[in-house]
Amino acid sequence: MDSAIYKQAADFIKDRLSGRVPVAGIVLGSGLGKVAERIEDPLIIPYREIPGFPLSTAVGHKGNFIIGTISGRTVVAMQGRFHYYEGYPMDLVTLPIRVMSLLGCSYLFVSNAAGTCNPDYHTGDLSIIKDHICLFPNPLIGPNRDEFGPRFPDMTCAYDLELQEKAMQIAAQMNVSLHKGVYLGSTGPTYETPAEVRFYRAIGADLLGMSTVPEVIVGRHCGMRVFGMSVITNECNFENLERNFNDGDDVVKQADKAADTMTELFYRLISQL
Repeated sequence: MDSAIYKQAADFIKDRLSGRVPVAGIVLGSGLGKVAERIEDPLIIPYREIPGFPLSTAVGHKGNFIIGTISGRTVVAMQGRFHYYEGYPMDLVTLPIRVMSLLGCSYLFVSNAAGTCNPDYHTGDLSIIKDHICLFPNPLIGPNRDEFGPRFPDMTCAYDLELQEKAMQIAAQMNVSLHKGVYLGSTGPTYETPAEVRFYRAIGADLLGMSTVPEVIVGRHCGMRVFGMSVITNECNFENLERNFNDGDDVVKQADKAADTMTELFYRLISQL
C-alpha cells in the first residue's frame, strides 16, 4: 500500500478535529460498541467517507470512526474493525491503527469477543490479554515503513504491564473478577475444530479469536502502548459431539451482556491516562 494513503486518511480526519489530538485509539469488536456510547460530544465519521478505508462487513460491526472525549481526554474509537477473513490484505486490516498513530494516539485499547479453551473460563467472563500467539500472516511482512517504526520491533511486552495492573486495580474497585490470558489469533472464518482446540490449549492459549493480533503488532510497531481485553462469548468444544455449536449471532448476544462491565472498566482506565 502506498504510504500516501495513510496520510490522506489522517489528514481527512484531522480536518474534522479542530486541532484536537487524541491520546488513545480504541478498537471495538463484535457486540462491544457500547463503549462508543460513553464518548462525549461524539463526531461520527463513517468508514465509507474516509479515503482508502474499506467497509466492515462482520456481524455486530457498525463501521464508524467516533471521535470525542472521555473524562476530558480526546479519543478515537473504531466502531467495528476489519478482518483478514473478510478478504482484506493485512495493510487494510491494520490501516486504521497507523492512521490513529498519525493522529497522535500514544495508547491503543483493543477489545474482542473470544472463545475460550481454558476450562476455568466461562461465557460472560472478562479477560485481560496478557500475551498472544499469532497464526496470521505477520502484518509487517514486506518493506519496513520506517516512518512508523523499526524493522524488527520487540514483542516481549506487547501488552503494557502498567495498564494491566491499573485494570486489575479498577476491577477490584468495581468488585469484578478478571482473568489474564493468552489470546490466539487465527484467520477464521471457520470456528475451531475440537482437535484444533485441544492443540491450542496444549501450546498455552486461553482465548481464541479471529482478530486483534495484527492490530496489536502494528500498534507496537508504531510505538503505542497497548491494552487488550476479551469478552468470553463461547466455550470451545474439545470433543466431536453434536452440541454447543458455535454461532455468530449468539457471539454478539453474549458480548452485549458483558459490554456494560467492560465499558465501565475501559472508561475508568482511560480516565487515568
